[in-house]
Amino acid sequence: MIKMKVLNYGSLNYDYVYLVKHMVQLGETISSSGMEIHFGGKGLNQSIALARAGADVYHAGMVGEDGEDLIAVCEKYGVHTDYITRQAGKSGHAVIQITPEGENCIILYSGSNGKNTEEKIEEVLAGFEEGDLLLLQNEINLLDLLVKKAYERKMKIVLNPSPMNEKILSCDLKKVSLFLLNEVEGEQLTGETEADRILSRMRELYPNAEVVLTLGKEGSRYAGPGLSCACDSFPVEAVDTTAAGDTFTGYYIASVLCGKSIEKSLKTASAASGLAVTKKGAVPSIPGSEEVEDFLKKYAR
Repeated sequence: MIKMKVLNYGSLNYDYVYLVKHMVQLGETISSSGMEIHFGGKGLNQSIALARAGADVYHAGMVGEDGEDLIAVCEKYGVHTDYITRQAGKSGHAVIQITPEGENCIILYSGSNGKNTEEKIEEVLAGFEEGDLLLLQNEINLLDLLVKKAYERKMKIVLNPSPMNEKILSCDLKKVSLFLLNEVEGEQLTGETEADRILSRMRELYPNAEVVLTLGKEGSRYAGPGLSCACDSFPVEAVDTTAAGDTFTGYYIASVLCGKSIEKSLKTASAASGLAVTKKGAVPSIPGSEEVEDFLKKYAR
């Protein structure tokens, strides 16, 4: 079990998933072949991925009056819920379209995820200290304040800048220790479209930070002080890619924290995300560490 305390201050959502032949177009009405409700939110997904990978993770965030099941699913997978607060109103939710190829399109409603306060942030961060890790995404409010306050406490800040919008740019990104992002987010942050140029530009902009760039079927890349490396993806048949990135994030962080090399951490995270896309749903698709290790052994033969 990993000893470092990890705080993931992020979203908790209900996911309303619709199975469609293709993504709905402007002005178009289509029928779905099925509808399912799952637990999700990038924050919740990444906390569960971290816990399933062996990290000691605390989730902080807000749920509405309907949020009892969101707290329960965190507890089911071993995520500490001491810092999840209930309040009046609805929890966040997402409307997700999924095609037969496993591709997705997502609309978010922030709900209670957008109701964090400075007082609540101060209360949560008081439970952590220098050297602890703060993981952030961009599905909650006051992101800039979280970065500022965590940096003041000398916590290590890991940012998954998704969804990418002006809230990310309002943060002091030079305080971030590790960026985990995909090609789209990389392009939005740097103006570059090629993987090599995205990584190069990120290193120019944030020379003290490490950068992990995920490239879907093309694998993943790492660039940091004195080291760069790459990892191929695993050949799997995708059913649902909804939680692939979140699974990668959780497993990569957990692997690094337990002492694996960058190369092995990329490989472990790639295996975990590869397994995740073979199953439907967000939380139900996140594999356990034993399943990931068995998968890696299979491909090591």
